[in-house]
Amino acid sequence: MKQVVISGSGLYTPPHSISNEALVESFNAYVDMFNLENAGLIEQGHVAALSYSSSEFIEKASGIKHRYVMVKDGILDPEIMMPLIPERSSEELSMQAEIGIDAARMALENANLKPEDIDLVIVACAYTQRAYPAMAIEIQRELGTRGYGYDMLVACSSATFAIVQASNAIATGSAKRVLVINPEICSPQMNYRDRDSHFIFGDVATAVVLEEESLVAEGKGFKIVSSRCFTDFSNNIRSNFGHLNRCDPSTAHQADKLFHQQGRKVFKELLPMIYQHLDEHLAAEALKPQSFKRLWLHQANINMNQFVVRKLLGDDVLPETAPTVLDEYANTASAGSVIAFHKYSADLEAGDLGLLSSFGAGYSIGSVIVKKR
Repeated sequence: MKQVVISGSGLYTPPHSISNEALVESFNAYVDMFNLENAGLIEQGHVAALSYSSSEFIEKASGIKHRYVMVKDGILDPEIMMPLIPERSSEELSMQAEIGIDAARMALENANLKPEDIDLVIVACAYTQRAYPAMAIEIQRELGTRGYGYDMLVACSSATFAIVQASNAIATGSAKRVLVINPEICSPQMNYRDRDSHFIFGDVATAVVLEEESLVAEGKGFKIVSSRCFTDFSNNIRSNFGHLNRCDPSTAHQADKLFHQQGRKVFKELLPMIYQHLDEHLAAEALKPQSFKRLWLHQANINMNQFVVRKLLGDDVLPETAPTVLDEYANTASAGSVIAFHKYSADLEAGDLGLLSSFGAGYSIGSVIVKKR
């Protein structure tokens, strides 16, 4: 089996930003509108009054302070509360392909490669903007890569799962160089009228290049030591958006077609699965948590990350050991751990071990152990 190296990474940051304060101001204005319009029903007990959000609540609940979005227009308007994204014609490059290509070009430059060196493109994310043709194939055409491409959706574990699939493709000889792209445009799937989730997501795109080790210059990149994936079905994080919805107009626009979750259940059920998954993965490689120089964890919730870090390493852990990016980027679905890897991997030295891990809807958990070459 051929050995595999992550030889480059890329990051695209959207042009527009929204602070917690701006989001809260918009949400609270909507609350006032809703409560006024439904005052009679609220007084009669038929409708529950909505409560204000606050920046303090958001930061305490999630650690998020800020997020980037592709389109800001409409999100902060209490009468709209969604991004107003003009539809592009089929002849135009799609938005998701556009941002994926931006991150991909950075990753290729970082790896000292040209698009024609790539023979497999995997687009892996929580949502693709259409069913087909595959976003990966559109990017393949626009970039000028060879071989083949496909999309895969595993919610917040899409990036790590795709890295595993890319590694397997190289190890078995079906590809030599693979481009994994995570174009996460999550803002259209947000319910900005839901106090418990209106602040969670932001938009971003990340990319990594994987190569057969014999093709990579000595001392460059991170060798993949091992990887592991796990899934267990749960409805506690869900989005019911899909093409079947149009067949029942009476429910096509209900709130369950957007992201929704039962956060307390997720916290209670998913954390033990993460612990078990990582314990088993490390044990299989005869490694201890203290063996790792860096943990690039999924960036969904600061409290969940801190629980995972404490379980692995105890209480006295330096911030740079498990860097946080969700305070700036918010939850970017599968891209979060890759953002952390891209921004906080250059200082590792030869022989240093790192752990790239994701966890989220599905439930799904992915972990990739790497060693700096």
